[in-house]
Amino acid sequence: MKELTIGANDAGQRLDRFLAKAVPLLPASLAQKYIRLKRIKCNGARAQRDTRLQAGDVLQLYINDEFFDKPREDNAYLTVAAPKLNIVYEDDQILLVDKRPGIAVHPHDGAEYGRTLIDHIQSYLYQKREWRPREENSFTPALCNRIDRNTGGIVIAAKTAEALRVMNQKIKDRELDKRYLAIVEGTPKAQKGSLTGYLFKDAKQNRVFVSDKPQPGAKTCQTNYRVLASRNGLSLVECELITGRTHQIRAQFAHAGHPLLGDGKYGKLDKRFDRNYQALYSYKLTFTFTTEAGALAHLNGRSFQVSEVDFAKEYFPDTVIK
Repeated sequence: MKELTIGANDAGQRLDRFLAKAVPLLPASLAQKYIRLKRIKCNGARAQRDTRLQAGDVLQLYINDEFFDKPREDNAYLTVAAPKLNIVYEDDQILLVDKRPGIAVHPHDGAEYGRTLIDHIQSYLYQKREWRPREENSFTPALCNRIDRNTGGIVIAAKTAEALRVMNQKIKDRELDKRYLAIVEGTPKAQKGSLTGYLFKDAKQNRVFVSDKPQPGAKTCQTNYRVLASRNGLSLVECELITGRTHQIRAQFAHAGHPLLGDGKYGKLDKRFDRNYQALYSYKLTFTFTTEAGALAHLNGRSFQVSEVDFAKEYFPDTVIK
């Protein structure tokens, strides 16, 4: 419990508005709940959200110490009162979340404070009391993979330090099978094939370039694909990432003459279709461990798939995706 004494400069404010300034990490909805439950009192008595504070009033706040910290990138989860997650799978080690397009996974992707996927995941685990940050020396629930802001799909979050260590190693050793759905313009000549090349990342432009020949600083890239259906000048393709480079699928298909629908960075927005972000979704994940997996051994051989991909349903409603 902490006590706050109201000074002359804070007098006359409503209780809820004062709390928003004095305890910025406490969400407004949670503050209202705590007022209702008498976990926030004024002079030892029940208060209302619109109570006008007077100089000399003493507030008693029976709330967790975390809320009194100063806002920082690592405590943004506290501002998320009602986490919004599409959970594909969860156990005591990991969490698989279906990220919708338009949501950034990390703060450095330009997202607003408290609006990222990791903020919502950490808030969810904090509110379930599966993660108690004050009792942890160093571990924080973290993402094992990332997806571009405007791409949707399955993101893996580690709930324990061992899960994070093992999953990061499995990803590095390519012991996961990740499949993407995409809609590309036109129809590839081969219904099934492999796109290979050399990918160079230009950090200043935040984009990548693909070449058929080795270039200084470029890394090899390979995407296997199969065409599931074609109609109206578009093709629905399933992609298998062999390498996992930045913007790999988008850049490779654009280089092959088949940019992704809605991809303004590597192609041109087609006015015939109402899309302002790329039609790309990490829709299926299979764990294919070939070495010891420790606490994650129970996942080996299991496959997880999102329930629905919006653009596939919209443009190819009759195509069965397996």
